[in-house]
Amino acid sequence: MNRFSLIFSCIVGLIFQLSVNAQKDKAQNPLIFADVPDMSMIRVGDTYYMSSTTMHLSPGVPIMKSTDLVNWKIVNYAYDRLGEVDALNLKNGEAAYGRGSWASCIRYHNGTFYVLTFAATTGKTYVFSTEDIENGPWKETSFEPSYHDLTVHFDDDGKVYMIWGAGKLMIAELENDLSGVKKGTKRVLIENASAPAGDNIMLGAEGSQLFKINGTYYLFNITWPRGGMRTVLVHRADHINGPWEGKLALQDKGVAQGGLIDTPDGKWFSYLFRDYGSVGRIPYLVPVVWEDGWPILGKNGKVPDTLNVPPSEGLIPNIVASDEFERKKNDPTLPLVWQWNHNPVDSLWSLKDRKGYLRLRTGRVDTSFVQARNTLTQRTIGPVCTGETALDISKMKEGDFAGLSLLQKNYGLLGVKFENGEKRMVMVNTEDGTPKEQEAIPLIQKKIYLKASCDFTDKKDEAQFYYSLDGKNWSKIGTTLKMSYTLPHFMGYRFGLFNYATAQSGGYVDFDYFRIKNERD
Repeated sequence: MNRFSLIFSCIVGLIFQLSVNAQKDKAQNPLIFADVPDMSMIRVGDTYYMSSTTMHLSPGVPIMKSTDLVNWKIVNYAYDRLGEVDALNLKNGEAAYGRGSWASCIRYHNGTFYVLTFAATTGKTYVFSTEDIENGPWKETSFEPSYHDLTVHFDDDGKVYMIWGAGKLMIAELENDLSGVKKGTKRVLIENASAPAGDNIMLGAEGSQLFKINGTYYLFNITWPRGGMRTVLVHRADHINGPWEGKLALQDKGVAQGGLIDTPDGKWFSYLFRDYGSVGRIPYLVPVVWEDGWPILGKNGKVPDTLNVPPSEGLIPNIVASDEFERKKNDPTLPLVWQWNHNPVDSLWSLKDRKGYLRLRTGRVDTSFVQARNTLTQRTIGPVCTGETALDISKMKEGDFAGLSLLQKNYGLLGVKFENGEKRMVMVNTEDGTPKEQEAIPLIQKKIYLKASCDFTDKKDEAQFYYSLDGKNWSKIGTTLKMSYTLPHFMGYRFGLFNYATAQSGGYVDFDYFRIKNERD
């Protein structure tokens, strides 16, 4: 190689390395590679708060905090328990999968934070309010009926408006204390809000989020043209009563549903999410510029892969986290990354009965994993992740089944079954809603180590289960779980620690730890 070629190669290499380093210094889309759908967002000073959807899980409506729009931390929930109906308590064969609460709206007004949501499960619309969003306490108000995909706006004249619906969007005034809808104020806001996306619509405009910027009202919605993709629509008006004009705002990768947020230094973004297979619906951040009074989303109509904001520091431990189940004085009993599958029975779980362990007791007989109470869950995260646990199985009773799960309708389980006086380690793979044992291994020891590994890269959506007898040497067990996002659960896969009885109640298992990493073993 001559001198000129060598110098040229060095320059090219330097430019490439600078480019790589520059990429590392920027945030990447997706913003959060985990199931955080239906986001609603506000900025109070230089701090951002976001609410999201967790459907049937308890506690519900997670509140996340960020100072840079990229790195988010769960700081609270709007409620511990949504209600005590059979569906939320997994009683009498009922369940709230795919229901519970979703599509919340978070707002800040006169020193008070408000989170509104609705639940077809209870038939109510809920208003949660607090002056301290990170610590509470929350005041709860509810009224009937359940208003679908609502957004709330505190207007300059003191009136409070609520918009809801799909396709045909409705509007009404709320009472000043948000205790219900003012009589005689309910009316049609936009007869056919989907119109800017054409007349062949599969999903009518929904997911309303309203903003007032420089005196103009902007209404964000999602719609889905038949044969197309999820699409962002924006309507604007000079008066809340209209007239409204609308336009198609973004149609790329199916990234849609969300709203607008600005930074203290005047930058604008749209927060949206994307359906991404079995990991769930994952948040994206899209830059916004203003032209002729319209927000223009994306770069040349596309969702960028990188953003000119600080890079992510990862989702561990602020969105998901390992837990050794060791608690010091003033520690929370359960960190906020944990949620129960439906309402828990608090008398049947403990971190005090055995120091450094989570104890799950059985309290009734169940016929299936998805009907079992007190399954403790965390999100899976992408592009790959692994969850690991160890459990003491010495106090199980005949008919008990306990272990590590990947929870969705087509779930996977790895655990210990106690049947006919013998314990077996069993891997269960669910396809088309039918769970089947794929492999079973006899056990004689008291402690067992379990691991589940997920690959969501390019929607590969595959998971493997592993076991160990000593916590060091691991073996694959069973078959590959082909994960699939299903509407009956309407949620990305979640790791779960479970224990349920099929013959008699009163047995228990002790989980030593749960460890998660953003790697695949």
